[in-house]
Amino acid sequence: MVTKGLAGSVLVLLGGLVVATIPPSAVVAESDLLQVLRGAPVGRMLGLVVVLVGLGMLASAWLHLCRTAARADAREQAAVLARVRLATVAWALPLLVAPPLFSRDGWSYAAQGTLAHRGISPYDYGPWSLVGPRSIPGPIVEGVDPRWMATPAPYGPVPLIGGDLAAGLTADPWLLVVAHRVMALVGLLLLAWAVPRLARWCGANPALASCLVLASPLMVANGVAGLHNDLLMAGLMAAALVVAREHGWVAGAVLGGLAAGVKLPGGLVCVAIVLVTAPAAAGAAVRVRHAARVAAVAVAALVLPGLVWGLGIGWLGALAVPGTVNTPLSLPTLLGGWLDLVAQLVGLGTPDGTFLDLVRLVAQVGIVAASGWILLRLPTADPGQAVRGLALVMAAAVALSPVVHLWYFLWVVPFVAVQRLGRGASGAVVAVSLVGGLVAPMDSSLHGAYLAIVIGSLVVAAVAVLLLITRRARERLAGISTDEWTSSIDATVVDHG
Repeated sequence: MVTKGLAGSVLVLLGGLVVATIPPSAVVAESDLLQVLRGAPVGRMLGLVVVLVGLGMLASAWLHLCRTAARADAREQAAVLARVRLATVAWALPLLVAPPLFSRDGWSYAAQGTLAHRGISPYDYGPWSLVGPRSIPGPIVEGVDPRWMATPAPYGPVPLIGGDLAAGLTADPWLLVVAHRVMALVGLLLLAWAVPRLARWCGANPALASCLVLASPLMVANGVAGLHNDLLMAGLMAAALVVAREHGWVAGAVLGGLAAGVKLPGGLVCVAIVLVTAPAAAGAAVRVRHAARVAAVAVAALVLPGLVWGLGIGWLGALAVPGTVNTPLSLPTLLGGWLDLVAQLVGLGTPDGTFLDLVRLVAQVGIVAASGWILLRLPTADPGQAVRGLALVMAAAVALSPVVHLWYFLWVVPFVAVQRLGRGASGAVVAVSLVGGLVAPMDSSLHGAYLAIVIGSLVVAAVAVLLLITRRARERLAGISTDEWTSSIDATVVDHG
């Protein structure tokens, strides 16, 4: 089971060297075999198929591991949890040295960290500023997506400080990418520590919850291979909630502010921190006062690192940068675009993007409203309800976001998978985690490569049918998606674990 997933991860690495963007100056790009494969459409299609087969092997091994975890009784859960963590390490390790897969964001991270190290504000200048007589050689920006070359960084100070430190050690873009992947893996380590605790709060199986979160194709493909900042954000959010419960709301709010310092939505964990640390049966006034205290500490933890490091808070002005891309997973973008099309067809004469901007604005107000409702309505001093509140807040943030990529589901799955779920809900988590990993190569890395998208989609469809829809697959899912495993957790462990 672990070996099969490891073999799949190695195939993802090998195929990724063919299909991923690699700077021409990188040593690996000089390989004669890679040049042949990357230079021919047939070679690139072969690389894509190898990646997808590797992801399929990972998914199959993960499903077997989930079934083992679901069947573990209270005495076996510690051993199975250790096996889940071992599998996570084994499956992530080959990808540590891979180029950024299924997205070119990792090359942007490397360039932004280098900007900070060179004393050029990444909040005022894009990676293009690294090209020219005033700066360093060109290889740093060779892998950056052209659409982001002139745009400032929309991220908080935490990943930029890490990138600055890494750029002080090396100017090699590949090593900088590895450094950023290590930062992403810090988020995975935090999840490995926090998820079992969150699961026990909710009366759920910590081994199965950890398997669903840590070792899933969604995590491996988007969090590890893609090395997105969202993984570090999710890890800090989970740790913030646990620390708030076990060590007080101030410590939790500091970690919540640092989560926002990775990406601003991470600060939404403060809603759950208020719920878990407020007095039992707290009224609206008490909740609001407590929320103000938590927010003050979190904002300080968000702002101070940037001020101390000299980065400032210029990232606030760059928050609209991701929204310049329309993604098909964003519901407000789909609705706004459809309304603009209808307006054009009926001749309303409204400027292009009028309804798109309006719907996106209303949706963002909706995120704030949903967070406020959850803050005021859910029970306080109940850790299970705090986790539920966090899952609802993050689900609203993804559903109403103006831009949604596959890795945004890392905001939600960790806080859904730790709860006591019925057959339908647990089956949905499994399906989203599996399909979200399998279709990762279909994201922006293949933009415009229509033949690759067609071939990849056919392979993904075939693998998904084998893993989710066949009779054997349904029997395997039935062994995972069951209510029985939630009833074996000792109540005292839930309360104090």
